[in-house]
Amino acid sequence: MGTYAAVVLAGGAARRMGGVDKPALPVGGRPMRDRVLAAVSDATPRVLVGAADAVPPGVRVVREDPPGGGPAAAAAAGLALLDADITLVALLAADLPLLTGAAIGDLLEHLDRETTDTEPPGGGSAPASPGRSGPDGERAPDGACFVDGDGRRQSLCGVWRVAALRAAVDRLTFERGGSLSGAPVRALLAGLVVREVAWSGEGPPPWFDCDTDEDVRRAEEWTR
Repeated sequence: MGTYAAVVLAGGAARRMGGVDKPALPVGGRPMRDRVLAAVSDATPRVLVGAADAVPPGVRVVREDPPGGGPAAAAAAGLALLDADITLVALLAADLPLLTGAAIGDLLEHLDRETTDTEPPGGGSAPASPGRSGPDGERAPDGACFVDGDGRRQSLCGVWRVAALRAAVDRLTFERGGSLSGAPVRALLAGLVVREVAWSGEGPPPWFDCDTDEDVRRAEEWTR
């Protein structure tokens, strides 16, 4: 798959947890955001979107515009730091303490499989651009994300084509009159073709997010 980047969104308000800096809460002795960043240690670059006093070496930090403007604005801020030659990005929430490198590899493999299946006649590789079609005329996936046992997409535990996300940012910014403030991630990803991936690995689901104190306790138990 070549180089991929990672954008980790850490700007949520954590209202159900009293407004604490949720990504900084420890699970298994490490802040949740550091555990997510460790799962994508082979990504270049790794970008954390949100306020952070200390991050692992090599991680770039940026704030969404406006600060606290929501996941779509945060995704746009992270994408803006990626070089033009980066074609894939893992877009992740910062409160996924059970995420692993194996899970990210599974997503990359599924997206790679779709790319291989849609190579143009004569060999070579098709350009990674929005709206690219396979030989059957159907659009190739713009990304791959996990789905839970009830079939719900875990959109902030996925890998996406950068060109498709940038086109989505431009579309949504235009639709909202120039601002992404308050826009949900589902609005950003609306219209993208998604490869849904069921988790088949061992252990707890990598998309388990911590929205409450009870969630943090459960994640802590899983890491023991």
